[in-house]
Amino acid sequence: MKGWLALLLAAMLTACSASGGAASGGAAASAPSSAGSSAAQEAPSQSQEEAPPEETPAVDNTWQVDLPENHNMDPAVFEALHAALPGSGIHSVVTVKDGVIIDEYYEDGCDADSLFQLHSASKSYTGALIGIAIEEGYIDSVDDPLSKYLPQVLEQEDTRKQQLTLRHLLTHTSGLEWYEWGSGYSNWNEFRSADNWVDYILGRSLVYEPGTVFNYSTGNTHLLSAVLEAATGMGQEEYCRIHLFDPMGVSEETYWGTDPQGIVDGGNGLVTTARDAAKFGQLFLNGGVWNGEQLVPAAWVEESTAAKNNGAGDGTGSYGYQWWMRSFTTGGYGTYSTPYPAATYDVYYAFGHAGQFILVVPELELVTVFTSSCQSSYGPRPYFTDYILNAYMG
Repeated sequence: MKGWLALLLAAMLTACSASGGAASGGAAASAPSSAGSSAAQEAPSQSQEEAPPEETPAVDNTWQVDLPENHNMDPAVFEALHAALPGSGIHSVVTVKDGVIIDEYYEDGCDADSLFQLHSASKSYTGALIGIAIEEGYIDSVDDPLSKYLPQVLEQEDTRKQQLTLRHLLTHTSGLEWYEWGSGYSNWNEFRSADNWVDYILGRSLVYEPGTVFNYSTGNTHLLSAVLEAATGMGQEEYCRIHLFDPMGVSEETYWGTDPQGIVDGGNGLVTTARDAAKFGQLFLNGGVWNGEQLVPAAWVEESTAAKNNGAGDGTGSYGYQWWMRSFTTGGYGTYSTPYPAATYDVYYAFGHAGQFILVVPELELVTVFTSSCQSSYGPRPYFTDYILNAYMG
């Protein structure tokens, strides 16, 4: 029996050896099996394999929320503000201090996800995108002639329009006839119902030499949107999404309206949440930086929020590159008093019809957003000065 088992085992070993040689093939069968052992040495074991690269952690773009008293703001004043707001026409108020939300209010039926039309506060976003396009080399400078990007300017009968530059549009000193500011005649409906908005704007009479007179015009800003599209080769909404909205985590529901040719309504058409509007204010407060990333050039932020002219010459303030600026005094309207000393702060702000505001107070590291449908576009200002600024305890 033992002899039989020995013979069987020898036969099995011979068969395994022959099988291995066939797998190696032809001449390799007579060669030592060093190739197989070498390959085994080269193939790393499980323990020798490199660990997969760590995934880059997702950037947290959500707002942090804190109590106002932790930021020298009186919570009782915010309680009084919430009690005063119903019936005011104000839909939402978001206040950010030291980079965190310290208070927010939404009227019944609205919440943090509600979308609001920013109207002319949209202009400040368009201005920021012009600065980014200059930084990226799509636009050379604010002194580029408009005709460089919109050659139809050269077809205008009045050749003085060839003097128009991007600076004139940014500062509302184009000199093009426009009626929008104040309570008199407005060509707004005529503009909005035109078959081609850009042609309508360029077709307006040149009533002032470019660069000499402030005349507020959504038409000026709409031309900037047309310039962005021509210079970058993409629509403003896409450009904005790439350079601002996606890096800041702005809601995918945010959108821009457009004209009949599909050019973004950069002077009036942005629809977004109050919280996301506050992100834009915080971005400028941070010198164009969001979560450590420089989204808007710091020099452009500084230039945009520095007065270039006296605006309309009224209480609205001075004007920069699509931003307003003026000083506000705590308790300035006398609607609500607090025990804290009166103070005056320099503020720059985006401002839109019916009371849309993104107000930035650098000295206090504070941003406040109002979305509204007030009869007066200035309606939210007393709530800002007499409650929010007045809540600062020093």
